[in-house]
Amino acid sequence: MKKYFPVYVRVPLLIALFYGLVEYFVDSGDQPAIVKFPELLILIALFVFVLIAIEITASASKSIMNQLMSPEERAERERLENLPLSEQVWFKKMMAKLTKSKSIEDEKSIELDHDYDGIKELDNDLPPWWVYLFYVTIIFGVIYLGKYHLFGGDNQLVELEKDIAKAELEIEEYKKTAPDLLTVENVVYLTEAADLAAGKAIYDQNCVACHAVDGGGGIGPNLTDNHWILGGDIKDIFTTISEGGRDGKGMVPWKAQIKPSDIQKVASYVKSLVGTTPANPKAAEGDLHVEDTSVTETTEEAPATEQPTEEIAS
Repeated sequence: MKKYFPVYVRVPLLIALFYGLVEYFVDSGDQPAIVKFPELLILIALFVFVLIAIEITASASKSIMNQLMSPEERAERERLENLPLSEQVWFKKMMAKLTKSKSIEDEKSIELDHDYDGIKELDNDLPPWWVYLFYVTIIFGVIYLGKYHLFGGDNQLVELEKDIAKAELEIEEYKKTAPDLLTVENVVYLTEAADLAAGKAIYDQNCVACHAVDGGGGIGPNLTDNHWILGGDIKDIFTTISEGGRDGKGMVPWKAQIKPSDIQKVASYVKSLVGTTPANPKAAEGDLHVEDTSVTETTEEAPATEQPTEEIAS
């Protein structure tokens, strides 16, 4: 058998089989078992060491046996090792166990009385491999029936629906932190200097032609006052940049040229321009914007009133 499966084939196959069994039986979640449980590396290393030791021992034993044998014995051993696969002793024994077939000389003992034009029927046993496979299908059928029809196990459709629901939840969780999958629902006003500097770079590259370098306005409106045409909240600014201005006029949509995370940065920079003093400010356009954050005070003399704490505009 070693002739057909040399050491450089047997050892990798056994290592792969051993590792596959470890991965199958060790519950390590999404990570490989050897990553989550480093001690398994030691176990696999020991397994590899044992395999190599066995191969070295077998090779040394064969060498010693060859030295102890006479030339005639060595020649006979080599002849047996070089026989075709169908004539190998181990192969014949294996096939005899798998098929339980009778030799032609022994067929007389299993002949039946059926005779048709000289053709006689033999009372051969079913091959053991076929019988055992049939038993396996019966056991599988019983387990399948019990799990899915008696104990309410999930069928393929239910498993698919659960997997889809799980995947959708994972996608939603991913969207919450993935910067380039931002939507208007989870956009926030960025105040970090690095984010505003990145927003300014995008603004200088794409927006100064219409809004001026200092945001004072030109073709587009003034971004430094507290009036906005399409809303002055950070979500409104994000939507305006992403989707564009009013139909037929106003700013074009930038979502095809600027990714969402960068739109959030430039929107935050635009919002930071409110209250600055441009060189040549354009007249205010749109409605006065008041942030929806407010302080509500209730006293005995007067009802609660909203006091705007911050006002910004474009």
